[in-house]
Amino acid sequence: MRLIRYRTARGEIRVAAELPERSNPERLHFEELQETDVLDVLTGGARAAKAAVGADAGLRELDDGLALLRPLDPPEVWCAGVTYERSRDARVEESAAQDVYTLVYEAARPELFLKDAACRRTVGPGEPIGIRDDATWSVPEPEIGLVLGERGAILGLTIGNDVSSRDIEGANPLYLPQAKVYAGACAIGPAVYVPESPNAPLRIRMRVLDDRGGVVFEDETSTARMRRSYDELVRWLLLDNPVPAGSVLLTGTGLVPPDDFTLLPGHTVEIEVPEIGTLVNPVVRAAELIERSGTR
Repeated sequence: MRLIRYRTARGEIRVAAELPERSNPERLHFEELQETDVLDVLTGGARAAKAAVGADAGLRELDDGLALLRPLDPPEVWCAGVTYERSRDARVEESAAQDVYTLVYEAARPELFLKDAACRRTVGPGEPIGIRDDATWSVPEPEIGLVLGERGAILGLTIGNDVSSRDIEGANPLYLPQAKVYAGACAIGPAVYVPESPNAPLRIRMRVLDDRGGVVFEDETSTARMRRSYDELVRWLLLDNPVPAGSVLLTGTGLVPPDDFTLLPGHTVEIEVPEIGTLVNPVVRAAELIERSGTR
C-alpha cells in the first residue's frame, strides 16, 4: 500500500491510499481517508491503514485540480553516508582525506548527519531542488528514506534525494555540512510505501534530463547492495539521540554519476522505485529558492 498527500483546488490538504490492480495503470486511482496527516495513518499500523481504505471515501483520480505534496513534513531529516561500496569508492576518489571514507565504510559505527529540520530545506514532488553557487560539482543522491515513528519504529518507506556538493565535501570532510545543508538540498516523495516485507530489496533507478529532455545520466542499483541494514542504521541514529516521530532517515546512495557530470539549472532529476513511485524535481540555483521565499 502507498499513501499520498495532496492539495485540492480549494486548498484543502487530503491523504489518500492508492489502490492496486486497476485496469488503467496510467491513471492514479485512490481513496481519500479521514485523516489529514500521513503519520496519523501510519501510527495506526499497516493493518489499520488498509482497513481504512474503502471505509468512508469514494474512488477518485488525481487530476489537474489536485497538487501532489510531500507525503509528510518530517520534523527532522537525517542521512546515513557510505552505506554502499560504490559510494565509498566515489568518496575515496574525490577526497583529500581518503582513509576517512574507507574507515567509516568498514567500521561498526555508520556515518550519520542531520540534513534538515522543520522542512526548511526539504521539498516535495515537482518542486525545485537547489545547487550551490559556490560549488562546481553538484550531484543528486537517490536514497530510500525510512519514515520513523515512536522509538524509531520503521513505519514506511519513501524516496529521498540527498543533493550534495561533491567538490566542497571532497576538499575537506569538515565541510560536509556546507556540502549537504542548504536551500533545496533535499527532496522526498512522492508517496510513503507500507511494505509487506520491510527488508525486501528495492530497485532504485535515476535519470537526469537536460532542459531539452535529453538524458544526461541514467543508472540503477538495488538496496540489496547496502552494507548495513535499516534496523542497524536506526539503532545508531537513536543512540542517546531524541529523534521525533515523523522524522525521515535517508539510508545512503549506491548511484554516483561520473566525475565529469554536474547538476545544472534546467536539469530535471527523476528517481524511480517501482513500489514507491517516481520523484521528479527540476534543478535551480539555491539562491533563487531563497529569493523566492523572501527569507534573505
